[in-house]
Amino acid sequence: MLLSPFSRLSGRKLANYSTNPLKFVPKCSEASERDVDALRQFIRDSKQILVLTGAGISTESGIPDYRSEEVGLYARTNHKPIQHQEFLRHPHIRRRYWARNFVGWDAFRQRQPNPVHYSIRNLELDLNKVSRVVTQNVDNLHYKAGSRNVVELHGSGYRVICLNCRRLYDRDRIQEELRESNPHMPEAITMIRPDGDVDIPQEAVEGFRPPSCGSCDHPLKPDIVFFGDNVPKERVQAVRDAVTSSDALLVLGTSLSVFSSYRIVLQGVEEKKKIAMVNIGKTRGDGVVDLKIAARCGDVLPKIC
Repeated sequence: MLLSPFSRLSGRKLANYSTNPLKFVPKCSEASERDVDALRQFIRDSKQILVLTGAGISTESGIPDYRSEEVGLYARTNHKPIQHQEFLRHPHIRRRYWARNFVGWDAFRQRQPNPVHYSIRNLELDLNKVSRVVTQNVDNLHYKAGSRNVVELHGSGYRVICLNCRRLYDRDRIQEELRESNPHMPEAITMIRPDGDVDIPQEAVEGFRPPSCGSCDHPLKPDIVFFGDNVPKERVQAVRDAVTSSDALLVLGTSLSVFSSYRIVLQGVEEKKKIAMVNIGKTRGDGVVDLKIAARCGDVLPKIC
């Protein structure tokens, strides 16, 4: 009898994904009272703060990042994120991506905001301190927490776009269509990735039917800026305008390794904005910001707001 690639998994859904929300947060020291007081004063003195967030705030919701020591995806696997040109050029790459994304979607969409997201929401709506939230994350957690004025710098995993006619689809709708066209595929959770896909056996990918546009029948892609792609110009300009109209930048949970985020800080420096940063590890902006706190964002922000 031939066994399914997932025969070792029982049932259609199997969540062996960790229930420990801090599993993917690297080891770090607690923030000192002095650090917390310094950030509290920074926020008190600012009127229009642009908040820039990265994967380091979503790790506290159980979504791993790529680069953290020991617990980041690069440290635990040999995984390389999907490249934009590969997705465009090769049908087998698209099939593999969509198969993995299908299997991991339910766990990804079940991730919930943590106290950092709610603290940012409070800064925006209750204290009227935040002019714009710019996030590198594609996980929708800022919206789930209630933030309103959000720019998703790298897009959203909750939207899907046609590569030809640019029609947009809701990701949950695509999941239902994929479920119907791929009844052999269990939705089993192994190790979720920052963009929502997971590891599955290669033989499970071969028979997978990826989605296509209902209008023009061309391939679909998550509305995410993959590695090697560029942030849309209008989005870049919107962020530039937001930096200019702010009087301060608060950078949370990002190493600024990706230039699309690093240039936001560089613009802030050039325009002489006050800049505070909270991140566990080193960042590209350590030498240019006014305040750097090396700690977990969830150990700092909730104490203030």
